[in-house]
Amino acid sequence: MKIKKIAHVLLVSASMLTVSCNSKFLDQVPSDRITIEQVFNRRRYSEEYLANIYITIPNEAYRNTSAWEGCSDDADITYDRPGSGYNTYPMNLGNWSAASDYMNNWTKFYQGIRSATYFMQHIDGNQEILALPNGQDLIDQYKAEARFLRAFFYYGIIRQYGPAIILGDIPIAGDLLPTDEEMQKPRNSYDECVSYIVSELDLAAQKLPKHFTAQGENDYGRATQAACKAIKSRVLLLAASPQFNGNADYAGFRNLDGKQLISSQYDREKWKRAADAARDVITGFNFALYRKNDASGAFDPYLSTRDVFLDPWNSEVIFARTTNNLKDWERSVTPRLASGYAAVAVTQQLVDEFEMQNGKGIHEAGSGYVETGFSTAATKYTTAGTYNMYVNREPRFYVNVSYNGSLWINKSEGDKVIQTYFTGNTGKKGSWDFPRTGYIARKNVHPDSNPRISQYVARPFILVRYAEILLNYIEALNEYEPGNPDILKYLNQIRNRAGVPDIAAGLGQATMRTKIWHERRVELALESLRYFDTRRWKIAEQTDGGNFYGMNVDAGTKLTDLVFYQRTVFERRVFLKNYYLFPIPQSEIDRDRKLVQNPGW
Repeated sequence: MKIKKIAHVLLVSASMLTVSCNSKFLDQVPSDRITIEQVFNRRRYSEEYLANIYITIPNEAYRNTSAWEGCSDDADITYDRPGSGYNTYPMNLGNWSAASDYMNNWTKFYQGIRSATYFMQHIDGNQEILALPNGQDLIDQYKAEARFLRAFFYYGIIRQYGPAIILGDIPIAGDLLPTDEEMQKPRNSYDECVSYIVSELDLAAQKLPKHFTAQGENDYGRATQAACKAIKSRVLLLAASPQFNGNADYAGFRNLDGKQLISSQYDREKWKRAADAARDVITGFNFALYRKNDASGAFDPYLSTRDVFLDPWNSEVIFARTTNNLKDWERSVTPRLASGYAAVAVTQQLVDEFEMQNGKGIHEAGSGYVETGFSTAATKYTTAGTYNMYVNREPRFYVNVSYNGSLWINKSEGDKVIQTYFTGNTGKKGSWDFPRTGYIARKNVHPDSNPRISQYVARPFILVRYAEILLNYIEALNEYEPGNPDILKYLNQIRNRAGVPDIAAGLGQATMRTKIWHERRVELALESLRYFDTRRWKIAEQTDGGNFYGMNVDAGTKLTDLVFYQRTVFERRVFLKNYYLFPIPQSEIDRDRKLVQNPGW
C-alpha cells in the first residue's frame, strides 16, 4: 500500500474525555503529520487513531440541531429563521427532501465504519504494543473496541435509514473513484443487518472489560461488555417492533435485483430475542436504578430522577460520552432571565403525559387534576399562586419542565421566577429567545451551572442507562409472554423510584402495553428516544402530525393573566408515511448505482 498522510488523525482531541484530566487514553493529539505506517508501528499513534474513531459517536448532548427532540412530539426548537441551521422547523412542516441533507449520519457513520475496519486490519502489527507484557491482550482489547464502535455505527444507520450496506472486514481503498465498481454496492436486508450487528457485539464483548468499574477511571467512556449488551438490547428491540417486524408497508421495498429488504412476515420470536438480550444486562451486571436521599436522609424521588444525570458514573450509567457539549444544552434551556436562550420548548402533549402525585393520569377519575385557577398554598414542588395545572404533579414533571411561574433551578442569586407570558422575563415580546409553547425543557441541567458567569459543571453525557434496559425488557416480554411477573416487577421498580404508586396486577396485554409505552415516554423524556419509539411502534402518523399545543405565548402581562393559560396551537406539523425512515442523501444515491432509495423519497 502506498504511504499516505493521515490528516484526520490530527483531529483527535479531548472530545471523549473528562475535562479535568490531562492523561486519559482518548486525550491524545499528535504533534505533526505522520505516515500510515507510523500510525500502526507506534502505540501512541495507534491509540490516537482509535480515539478518533470514538469521536464519530454523535456529540448530541446539545440537541437543538438534532431532529431527535425537535421532530418528536415531546419538544420544539424555537428557531425558525431561514438559514439558521436549525432544521427541525422545515422538517416539521414537511419542507425537506433527499437533497436537503439534514442529519446526514449515513456519510458520517460510514466514515467511522471504514476507520474502525482499517484499524482492526492493521493494529495486529504494532510491535511497540506487542513488546509490552500485556501487549497481545491490549491489542485484542483495542480491536474489540473498534469492533464495538463499528457495530454502534451500523446500529445508528439502521435505526435512522433502515437496511444498510454491510461492508465486512476488508476496507474499501480510500483512493477509489466514485464510479469504481467496488463502490457500487446494494443494501443488505434489515434482518441481515441485525444479525451482523448482534454477532459483532457478541464478538467484541469477549475481549472487553465487563463494566466501566473494571477500567481505570481515566478510561471511563470506552467500550465495555455492558455497553455491548445494552446496544444489542436496543438493536433487537428495534428489530422486533412493528416498523420492522411484519410491516406490510415495506412489502415492495426491494433492491434492483428484486431482493426484499424488510420482511413482511411477522416473527413473534424476535420479541423473545429482544427480551433475552435485555435480561442479560439485568442479570449479568450490578446495575441498579439510582436512588438518592435528601438532606434528612429520606429517599427523594425528585433528586433521584434529576441527579441520575448529574452525579457522574452512578449505578445506572451503562455507556456515556465523557466530554460533550452539555454546557451548550444547559444554556439553551436556561430561561432568558438567567442569561439563557429558552430555545427548547416542551409541548403540551408531553406536559399532559405526566401523572398526578397519586399516580393517576390527568383525565382519570379521582386524579385531582384542575385546569383552572391558582393554588392558595405552597406544596413540596410549587409555590402559592401556581396555576393549578402544574400543582401536585409527579416528581418527574418538575425534573423535566420549566413552566410559567416556576422557580429557576440555580439559586445562587436567590429565587428567580420564570415568566413565559408575552411580556415576561422569558416571554416572546422583543426576543427570539423564548419557548413557543410557554414551557422550557429542564432535564439534565445542573443547579450549580450559571450561564451568566459562564459557569458549567462538567459531567458525562449518558448514552444508555439502566432504566431504559428495564423498559426494553418489559416491553419485549409483554409482547412475547404477557402476564410474566417480571413485567409488573420492573415497571413498578421504575415508578417507585420516581415516587408514584404501583400499577395494579391483573391487566391484560393491550392495557399493559399502553402502560409501558406511557412509562417509557415519561421516564425517558428528552433523552432522544421518543422520536424512534413512535416510529418503531408505527404510531408517528397519529403522534407526530397535526396540531401541536402549548400555552398562549402571544398574551399575558402578568403571571395571573388567564388568557395565557389557554391551550393554543403553536404549529401544525406534517408527517407523511415516508418519514418513518430518513432519505438516504441524494449524493449517495447518485454515486452508487445499486443503492435504492427509501420508500416515498
